[in-house]
Amino acid sequence: MKIAIVGTGYVGLVSGACFAEMGIDVICVDIDNVKIENLKKGIMPIYEPGLEEMVQRNFNDKRLHFTTDLNSCLNDVEVVFSAVGTPPDEDGSADLQYVIDVAKTIGANMEKYLILVTKSTVPVGTSHIIKDIINKELERRGLDIPFDVASNPEFLKEGVAIKDFMSPDRVVIGVESEKAHEVMERLYKPFTLSNYRILFMDIASAEMTKYAANAMLATRISFMNDIANLCEIIGADVDQVRRGIGSDSRIGSKFLYAGCGYGGSCFPKDVKALYNTAKQNNYRMKVIEAVEQVNEDQKSILFKKALNLFDGNLQGKTIALWGLSFKPETDDMREAPSLIIINNLLEAGATVKCYDPVAMQETKRRIGNSVSYCKDMYETVKDADALMLVTEWKHFRIPNWDKIKQLMKGNIIIDGRNIYDYKELKNKGFIYSGIGRR
Repeated sequence: MKIAIVGTGYVGLVSGACFAEMGIDVICVDIDNVKIENLKKGIMPIYEPGLEEMVQRNFNDKRLHFTTDLNSCLNDVEVVFSAVGTPPDEDGSADLQYVIDVAKTIGANMEKYLILVTKSTVPVGTSHIIKDIINKELERRGLDIPFDVASNPEFLKEGVAIKDFMSPDRVVIGVESEKAHEVMERLYKPFTLSNYRILFMDIASAEMTKYAANAMLATRISFMNDIANLCEIIGADVDQVRRGIGSDSRIGSKFLYAGCGYGGSCFPKDVKALYNTAKQNNYRMKVIEAVEQVNEDQKSILFKKALNLFDGNLQGKTIALWGLSFKPETDDMREAPSLIIINNLLEAGATVKCYDPVAMQETKRRIGNSVSYCKDMYETVKDADALMLVTEWKHFRIPNWDKIKQLMKGNIIIDGRNIYDYKELKNKGFIYSGIGRR
């Protein structure tokens, strides 16, 4: 079986490599010639554990190919996945210009039946737009070539994306015809040998499932952050509360960790897009509106704690940041809380030193040399008045607190992910501040 995947970003490249790993012949397409040439050389545009090795292996075995010319492969493939970006527009809605470009190209060049599968996260109803575009292009050419559209939203978690793709808890596929159902079932058959579930449904429901899933997870995070903030005021401990409610089988323990806000390429964008979809249909999603507001406020919580601990004056203070990416095991800085924290600290007159295992180059690309980038976690804390833990990389879980105490000028630890034992830190002479902890 031969397929094409348009877009070699996070979703497209991971999907292409994993399909190839299962023995499928995959052509990855991107308009960025530099990116394509780099991929042929084994140079990855993103950091994801295990991805580089998988791409190189399947490229060398000639199951994974890279090109900038979608037209050249349309007659050789059965399925084309659209995995291009859908960034938020100015009003928060999903920008579909790249999705539309793919549909136009296919309609203008296809010569035989194929299925165009939307892998990108798109608003409900996008399939109708895609179908209309392809039909208009075919009509303009005076052709009547049958085709299908389908929806196959991704549910990959950055940092464990390969595992998620190869061992999915479910595969959601929206189709309109029996033929599309048969082709997509055949494509995903290798993934069902271990009893992973394929959920076939109508296209609108598949499109909505992606938004609803991310909005639910974002809601759990914002809910716990709201609870954490109240815990601090009334003297409760959010970690104990989390264990108390997470043991309820109806609730479960996942995504109940308080922190300094969520970021990344999915949650912020998809929450905004879902809210905007409702607004366009004259419906106000009050819960989703609150989820976004709580998260935006939470991204400033570490700065507010620092300001309070230094009596409202951070001028001339040196603040060390551990972690920059929005989550561990990725260099993704999109909507990362660290960017808000850094901006607030700099505006308050503080000096910022930072360290992240993989995201410093991407951070530098975004904010330049406004902060100091350090070679390791211990260089970062040297002469610092306070340390902020922003991203819970494994590197930071069991630091040498005695060494840190000697290196730091101050003794304040602000734990943005609640990973440290505050009793231990207190015994070592530190002032500890977490999220929603006594």
